[in-house]
Amino acid sequence: MNTQPMPIAAPSTGIRILAALAAVFGILTIFSGGNVLFGPDEARAAAGNYVGFVLWFNFLAGWVYVLAAIGLWLGRAWALRLAALIAIATSLAALGFVAVALSGTAFEPRTVGAMAIRVTFWVVVAILARRWTPAA
Repeated sequence: MNTQPMPIAAPSTGIRILAALAAVFGILTIFSGGNVLFGPDEARAAAGNYVGFVLWFNFLAGWVYVLAAIGLWLGRAWALRLAALIAIATSLAALGFVAVALSGTAFEPRTVGAMAIRVTFWVVVAILARRWTPAA
C-alpha cells in the first residue's frame, strides 16, 4: 500500500519556475530575518526601526515559503492551498503593520515596499499555481 500523497498532476515548467522562485524568496527571507533576529548588533542597527511582529512573521513565514515551494515542485495539491494561505496571512500581517505605522510607532519605510512585494508575490503565485495546475 502506497502511503505517499499523490501529486495532482505532473508539475508544468511554469509551476517549477514558481516553485524555484518561492524557494529562493523563502531562503532569502530566512537569512535576512534570521540575521536581524539572531545576528550581530550591527545587523539590528542596519535594519533600523523594524516592527518586531513583522520581523518575526516574515522570518517564520520564510520557512513556510520553502515548504510551499517544495510542495509546488512536487505537484502536491496542498501546496496550492498553502500558497493561498500565505497570501492571506501576509496580507493580514501587512494590515497589522499599517495599523502600527498609523498609530505613530516608528517604523522603517522600506518595510512598506517589502510587505507590498511579499503580498504581491504570493497572490501571484497562488493565482498562477491554481491556473496552471490541471484538475486543481
